[in-house]
Amino acid sequence: MIISTQCYLESGENWLMLYRNKKQKDPNAGKWIAAGGKLEPGETVDECAVREVIEETGFKMNSFTKRAVVQFISDTFDDEEMHIYTSDDFQKICEPVSDEGQFEWIPVSEIFNLNLWEGDRLFLKYLIEARPYFEMRLEYRGDHLVYASLDGQSINI
Repeated sequence: MIISTQCYLESGENWLMLYRNKKQKDPNAGKWIAAGGKLEPGETVDECAVREVIEETGFKMNSFTKRAVVQFISDTFDDEEMHIYTSDDFQKICEPVSDEGQFEWIPVSEIFNLNLWEGDRLFLKYLIEARPYFEMRLEYRGDHLVYASLDGQSINI
């Protein structure tokens, strides 16, 4: 199982989102996601979140909050355990080196108008509502979400 992080940077009523449109053979092609990536050997998930945000955005998070752990189970892609963070306390320290797509500040009120994974719509709702820490399981058949649970309880999709 892949272990990864995603971090949503918040500035006022805007969140920094990445439109994935640069990598070849990208399972996220055409989707909007947050900054993040895979855990490297010897790295904690917190360290991974900080490193990935710096590499992809040029921002250093001064503080952040772990908001959720989401398991993605798929019949097409590798299973993934994603640790999700938010931060509204960051500063620009360098130029980004992302080769995955374009970052844009998106008004929170417009996030659900973006091309998102079905499961991302579920956990983003809880992040935007400022729900306390939660755990979610999302099961996909191809690109289609077929099952979701929140804190061990099945939820309607």
